[in-house]
Amino acid sequence: MLVRFLANVLALALATWLLPGIRMTSSEPSTDVAALVGVAIFFGVVNSAVKPLFGFAHTPVRLVLLGAALLVVNAALLLVTSALCGLAGIPWHVDGFVDAVLGALVVSVVSFLVNALFGRRGTEHR
Repeated sequence: MLVRFLANVLALALATWLLPGIRMTSSEPSTDVAALVGVAIFFGVVNSAVKPLFGFAHTPVRLVLLGAALLVVNAALLLVTSALCGLAGIPWHVDGFVDAVLGALVVSVVSFLVNALFGRRGTEHR
């Protein structure tokens, strides 16, 4: 569980660093690490609470599009996380849907790599 959380922090940090549409809105670099930990907490909560609802609703679409809809769901979760961070005063923001899709792609790739490297063998990874 700790590895997955740290993977989310790393993935969100990488998406923030790589993509101009996902950014820290503070001017103090010293708060960036704490803010990213807060973003990862919100992202984890949103992922565990909201993603199953999205997953159930788009199951037929997922079968037809072979998982491309999952990228759209993850982008929506990043937008929800961005809105919650704004309400909580965490200086992290996603500009729009295209940036959220690109961010979801980065987060998915990093999460896949971390699960492949550090996941327990013989167990299902989600």
